[in-house]
Amino acid sequence: MTSAARPLRCAIIDDNEINRLTLEHMVEMTDGLELAASLPDARQALTWLREAPALDLLLLDVEMPHLSGLDLVRLLPAPAPAVVLVTSHTTYAVDAFDLQVADYLVKPVDYPRFLKAIERVRSRQVPAAAAVAPDDALTTDGQNLFVRVNNKLVRVDFNEVLYIEALSTYSVLVTEKQKHIVYVTLKSMEERLPFAHFARVHRSYIVNTRRIESVEDNQLRLGQYEVPIGKSYQADFMRRLRSL
Repeated sequence: MTSAARPLRCAIIDDNEINRLTLEHMVEMTDGLELAASLPDARQALTWLREAPALDLLLLDVEMPHLSGLDLVRLLPAPAPAVVLVTSHTTYAVDAFDLQVADYLVKPVDYPRFLKAIERVRSRQVPAAAAVAPDDALTTDGQNLFVRVNNKLVRVDFNEVLYIEALSTYSVLVTEKQKHIVYVTLKSMEERLPFAHFARVHRSYIVNTRRIESVEDNQLRLGQYEVPIGKSYQADFMRRLRSL
């Protein structure tokens, strides 16, 4: 791993304290990993994930009370981080394959096998150099937005965009039919958007206010998706919503 590689932000979720401490030590020993959280409960983790900045990796136990690791993977907000399952049993391998997790570690985990899993996750990431936005990564003609995706400019009708989500150093434009990864940070996206009907509602989300179908329990429904309203954004957003 080169020094130029962006660190992977990761979280550990395991109800066993010894297992969490073991994984924390492995993360600490590994260059290119940054521990964002270590949590004992999948339900607590789901709440944290909806409020936290974009995450690259979950190191996730399977068997936990109330909500299993597999259930949590199915509930992860899109775009989801890479998942490495860490479990005492091999019987979940088929489920892991169906959920397209990055890797599957069997406890007790040895450090060389842990490193192999991290390299597998790293190989799936967008290279750090690609996250530097070119000058024309985001341009507009006043009606449509042109975004640079895989070295070509793609026209995006912003009436179709439901929301924009931060994904590390780039952003994901989500429509009903597809997602576009744009090599622009969410902050830069917010500053450069020419459309007044887009509002920041969370540190990780900008929404199209014209596509909001309902608001309930600080969750916005936009098509098939739900987006959380961050606590620090609630008052301003509700005032703006009432003025529409």
